[in-house]
Amino acid sequence: MTVTRTQTGDKEIVFNTRGITKVYQMGEVEVHALRGIDLELYGGEFVVLLGASGSGKSTLLNILGGLDVPTSGTVHYADHDLSTFRESVLTRYRREHVGFVFQFYNLIPSLTARENVALVTEISTNPLPPDEALKMVNLGDRADHFPAQMSGGEQQRVAIARAIAKRPDVLLCDEPTGALDIKTGIVVLEALARVNRELGTTTVVITHNVAIADMADRVIRLSDGRISGIEINSRKKLPAELSW
Repeated sequence: MTVTRTQTGDKEIVFNTRGITKVYQMGEVEVHALRGIDLELYGGEFVVLLGASGSGKSTLLNILGGLDVPTSGTVHYADHDLSTFRESVLTRYRREHVGFVFQFYNLIPSLTARENVALVTEISTNPLPPDEALKMVNLGDRADHFPAQMSGGEQQRVAIARAIAKRPDVLLCDEPTGALDIKTGIVVLEALARVNRELGTTTVVITHNVAIADMADRVIRLSDGRISGIEINSRKKLPAELSW
């Protein structure tokens, strides 16, 4: 899937959404998860989506990642309208351009850390070697360990290594520290920040934690399926500086 980048001033536009809605049918009840989202995301930025449960954060992330499609509106990734893609093209888009990190690690228990990461590199066109991806998240010495031999934070960092091993243009993270304690969560955030900084990967993180917003370039607040505010952060903090 070939993409052509567009610019706004000196910023490269990665995503451009206009008027996207998402309505789920629950029996006879319609649930409006998104209610007209207009948004631009830029190359290399670190964005936090902040909002209460049910505000539409995960729905928006899934649509950006090609895991779901909007009920109406348009979602452009570079020069491609994702909302018009059939499933086979969305699958290729996800495989070639997007890395996902979820709250739960979804590692294969019978495979080592290296082997879990290699699952992605085997279907990628220009992957990072698994050992290099693991070193980026400070797990180079744990490559031969199985998930059961690792802590929750280490398993989440393996999941991050797996996501970045295909060199994605975009890294989408849904509550990546939600199942972790504060100290371990900071280590995971440090890994995400390093990936964003060193690989230039556009990174979008969903969280309930207001403190994590301090490490973002922009904070996008959602409420009841709408964007309720966008804040530019001129004083980014490193994860270790966050006050939880």
